[in-house]
Amino acid sequence: MLKLLAVVAALVLPTAALAQTPPPEPVEVMILGSYHMGNPGQDLHNARVDPVTIPEKQAQLEAVAEGLARFRPTAVAVERIARDQATMLDHRYPDFTPADLLTNPDERVQLGYRLAHRLGLERVYAIDEQDREGQPSYFPFGDVQTWAEANGGVERLGAMHGEVAAMLADFEQRQATETVGQLLTRTNTSERVLWDQGFYARLISFGAADDQPGAVLNARWYARNAQIFARLLQVARPGDRIVVIYGSGHNYWLRQMVETTPGYVLVEPGDYLSGL
Repeated sequence: MLKLLAVVAALVLPTAALAQTPPPEPVEVMILGSYHMGNPGQDLHNARVDPVTIPEKQAQLEAVAEGLARFRPTAVAVERIARDQATMLDHRYPDFTPADLLTNPDERVQLGYRLAHRLGLERVYAIDEQDREGQPSYFPFGDVQTWAEANGGVERLGAMHGEVAAMLADFEQRQATETVGQLLTRTNTSERVLWDQGFYARLISFGAADDQPGAVLNARWYARNAQIFARLLQVARPGDRIVVIYGSGHNYWLRQMVETTPGYVLVEPGDYLSGL
């Protein structure tokens, strides 16, 4: 009988001890969707962006950094491919100096490096994924265009382009009356995030039977964002507070991945940009 009790105790005690082990601290992630401040012209649709290196915009960007600093980030992640995939550290950040803010309009510098430098962070990660040689494109829009031209979908696709052009025209006008903080706040509202995703979702209707270029485009776009998020998971530590700065087109999927991953909490940037 004593031997049986000893066996039972041996089985129960480790389980009880395990039950008392506190879960790891959640990782808080802020997805800050940004317009491309350096306007590289690499997207399907590109806006005319006013210079952000002038004193007025620099003051506004300092206010944005001050607002984001209230989140107390422990790391920053940006849209760049890391040279060292083992560490994912952004190889360009160590060379950053505040003087770069007056010459380099790139949002990775203006938002990401500025914030990290202000807080004395060394953990600035480059978590991007891009097209690879010999592999399908992550954004095969040409196939959608070809299908539309062959199947009477040009007018419908053109109307969608027109909606985006109107949105960008509105953004361009707002630059004259709204601060950088206000523009970023607007870019990251749930309404805007859903509007952006709606463009991708509607492309799924461009296809038929075994030829589904719109569906393939959406699948490949998701795959790129999943690769980005996988890299974020690899660098995150329990209790981290990470600001992820990415082109706003990535907003929907990156937010969704944070929200649906156990141990991760989505933080709204608008809570820290309000009133700037």
